[in-house]
Amino acid sequence: MAGGTIFALSTAQGRAGVAMVRVSGPRAGVALESLTGALPKPRFAHFCDIYDPETNEILDQGVILWAPAPNSFTGEDVAEFHVHGSRATVDAVLQALGRLEDLRPAEPGEFARRAFENGRMDLAQVEGLADLIEAETAAQRKQALRQMEGGLSAVVEGWRAKLIELAVLVAADIDFPDEEDVPGGLIAKARPGIAALKADLEAQLAAGETARRLRRGLEVAILGAPNAGKSSLLNTLAGREAAIVSAQAGTTRDIVEVHMDLGGYPVTLADTAGLREAADEIETEGVARALARAEEADLRLVLFDACLPPDPAAKAQVREGDMVLISKADLNDDTPKQFLHVSVKTGEGLKALEARLLEEVTARAGLPETATITRARHRRALEDAITALARAETQEEAELCGEDLRLAARALERLLGKVDVEDLLDVIFAEFCIGK
Repeated sequence: MAGGTIFALSTAQGRAGVAMVRVSGPRAGVALESLTGALPKPRFAHFCDIYDPETNEILDQGVILWAPAPNSFTGEDVAEFHVHGSRATVDAVLQALGRLEDLRPAEPGEFARRAFENGRMDLAQVEGLADLIEAETAAQRKQALRQMEGGLSAVVEGWRAKLIELAVLVAADIDFPDEEDVPGGLIAKARPGIAALKADLEAQLAAGETARRLRRGLEVAILGAPNAGKSSLLNTLAGREAAIVSAQAGTTRDIVEVHMDLGGYPVTLADTAGLREAADEIETEGVARALARAEEADLRLVLFDACLPPDPAAKAQVREGDMVLISKADLNDDTPKQFLHVSVKTGEGLKALEARLLEEVTARAGLPETATITRARHRRALEDAITALARAETQEEAELCGEDLRLAARALERLLGKVDVEDLLDVIFAEFCIGK
């Protein structure tokens, strides 16, 4: 990304009560003075006229903010124009800024990237910010906010500090082997600490799977024979008519998805084609897709019709961890009582089903008690650090042990974006919208 002074609309596109245009860079103060006539007191809101510096035409009345470097979001001089959110007003302010010398429109993620490059945020915090912008449920928001505020970074820095302590012991064994005041066998004394740190990282790796599911959302597949009530159940849980309901078998040919907020957790329900010997090529493909989606799902609901004997195709799909439901419970109460009985017609069992679903979702994607890894990039860095620690734990030569400790520390530094991340930056910051 090029340097200079950048500007962009930092609120959503379209009509709104208020829109915010942000400017960052060495000429942000010049831009503020050019459109308002003066610089306000730093970090105090100031209401004033905003005008076009070329024509002196008043564009709007709004609130301006001035944050000189380094105490700003980007670490640079930052100006903000809070104006009325009509398209015409926003366009006029952007056009006026674009005519100023050495100002240019920002690229996607460029404000956040400057915050990273100026040391205002590390890479884990930047990713937390991206997740916060994308958060759709309360649990996602809490997890992202915790990471953006530096929760994960603090954990990683704690590991790094322990690594430095261990490396000092090993280095003393290397550099002062014959000194009287340096006790011998320091590498042996370091091994319990190495093992304990490796165990901490392994526990974090395991906990990270729960956080990863929360970040992307939990996938729940609904399986069963044709006409078992899958589409009706999906519509009822979603609270709207998302899938076609028909007495004709094979109506659902493709996968119908519904995204919902279940007790603050993001869930995607997938209604799949009925499991049976397909009648034609299209239904065959639908059944194949249903089975493939079921394999990828985090949780599976398998429905059996209360009015029919257990369907062999559906029965063959039941595996440990699945939720087995008896549908159409209002039509027949002579069914196995160990399973949950539901009826979308009378509402029987639906409250119990939602409670059980929330329990299962929380177990698989609940908000961890402390900040943890959330992305594949984090996982790879931890895996590399664990591999290096495993080698260090068994090394007899102090020099080799010290090198493995250095490699473990380097892997943790990559997680925070301190080393070897240049090739990742364009990809990471491109995920942001323009203006952030």
